[in-house]
Amino acid sequence: MLPYPVRIALIAALGGFLFGFETVVISGAEKTLEHIWSLSSFAQGFTVASSLLGTIFGSLVAAAPAKKYGRKKVLQVIAVFFVIAAIGCASVSAWALFIFFRIIGGIAVGASSVVAPMYISEISPAKLRGRLAGSFQVNIVLGIMIAFLTNFLLKDLGDSAWRWMFGVMLVPAVLFWILLRSIPESPRWLVINGFADSAMPVMKRLGEPDPQGAIVAIQKSLHEQVDGTTGQHKEPLFQQRYSKPILYAVLLAMFNQLSGINAILYYAPRIFEMAGFDKNDSFRQSVYVGAANLFFTLLAMTVIDKFGRKKLLLIGSIGMTIFLGLTAYAFNQGAGGSMVLLYLIGFIAFFAFSQGAVIWVFISEIFPNSVRSQGGSLGSSTHWIMAAIISWTFPVIVEGSKDGGYHSFVFYSIMMFIQLIFVWRVLPETKGKTLEEIQKQLGIA
Repeated sequence: MLPYPVRIALIAALGGFLFGFETVVISGAEKTLEHIWSLSSFAQGFTVASSLLGTIFGSLVAAAPAKKYGRKKVLQVIAVFFVIAAIGCASVSAWALFIFFRIIGGIAVGASSVVAPMYISEISPAKLRGRLAGSFQVNIVLGIMIAFLTNFLLKDLGDSAWRWMFGVMLVPAVLFWILLRSIPESPRWLVINGFADSAMPVMKRLGEPDPQGAIVAIQKSLHEQVDGTTGQHKEPLFQQRYSKPILYAVLLAMFNQLSGINAILYYAPRIFEMAGFDKNDSFRQSVYVGAANLFFTLLAMTVIDKFGRKKLLLIGSIGMTIFLGLTAYAFNQGAGGSMVLLYLIGFIAFFAFSQGAVIWVFISEIFPNSVRSQGGSLGSSTHWIMAAIISWTFPVIVEGSKDGGYHSFVFYSIMMFIQLIFVWRVLPETKGKTLEEIQKQLGIA
C-alpha cells in the first residue's frame, strides 16, 4: 500500500486531472461549435476562452474560503462545481448557457489550481514535496491526454459527439468528490487557525518525526496581525517583505502562458489542419502531443527533487526556445505537417519537463504560511489571465493573417528566451528545504 502522505496527495491531485480535462476537451468540439452557432473568429475565441474567464475568478476568490474554512472543504465544493459543469455543458443547446457552464467549470479549475497544490505542499514531507506537489501537474497532463483520447474516440458519433466529449468528465468529477471525504484537513491550516491539538495526530500519521517541534516551527513562522475583534489573521500579502516571492510567482506564471502552451493545447486539431493534416489525422496528432506531455511530465517528477526546480527550468527554456523557433520556421517555409508535429512534440517535451512540472510546485512553496493562500491565488490568477489572453487572441491572429501561425510562434520563442535569462539570473532554488526553511532563504522568516 502507498504511504499515507502519497495516498492523500494523489486524491487531492485528482483536481488536476479535472483541471486538465476541463480546459482541453474544448479542442475536440470547438470547430463543431463554431459551425453550430455560426461564430465569428472573435466569438469563437471567446467560446474557448470563456472557461478561462471562470478560472481567473476561481483563482482570485479561492484564497479567502481556503484560509477561513480549510483546504478540504473548499476542495469538496470544487468537486461539486466540476459535476455541474460536466452535466451543463453536455446537455445545453443555447450558446449563452454553454458559456455559463463553461465558466462554472473554469471557476472549479481556477480554484483547484490554488487549493490543491497548496494542500499537497502542506501535507508533504520536504524530501517528497517536489514529487507529491508535482503529482498535481501529472494529473493535469493525464487529464489532457484523456481529453485528447476521448475526443478522438468520440469524434465519429455524429451531431451529438461534442456532448459526449464534455459529459465524460462527470465520472472523474463524482469520484473526486467521494474520495475527498477520506482525506484530513491540512495540519498547517489547523495550526494557523489555533487547532494545534487536532494537527498533532495528522502530523503523526503523515510520518513527521517530531510533530511537536514541527508545530512550534509553524507557529514561529507566522507573522499574522490578529484582529482583536474577530481573532482572524490579517497579514497582508502586498508588502515589502514579500516582494521577492510575489515577483517570482507573477513572472513564472506569466512565462508559463507566454510559451503558447494553452493556445497549442486548446487549438491542437486546428493547428495540425493548418499544417496540412486532414480532420482525422489532426485529432490523432493531438493524442501524440498529449502522450508526449504525459511521458515527459512523469520523467520530470522522477528528478525534480534531485535536480531541483531551477535546473529543470533552465533546460526547458533552452529547448522551448529552439523548438518554438523551428515551428515558426516550418510555418514560414510551408514545411510538411510531419515537421510541425515533430517540432511541437519537441516543444511539449521541454515544457512538460520544466515549466509544466515546476510551476505549481514552486508557487506553493515560496510563500510563507501566513499568506500562502493569497500568494497561491496571485500566482494562479496571473497564470489564468495570461491563458485567457493567449487563447482568446490566437484564432484572431491566425485567421487575420496568412502568416499568423509564423508570427505567433516567433513571439512564443522570444518569450522563452527571456524566461531563460530570468531563471538563470533571478530565480532561487528551493529543493530539499522545509517550507519554513524556504521562508528564511528568501528573507521573509
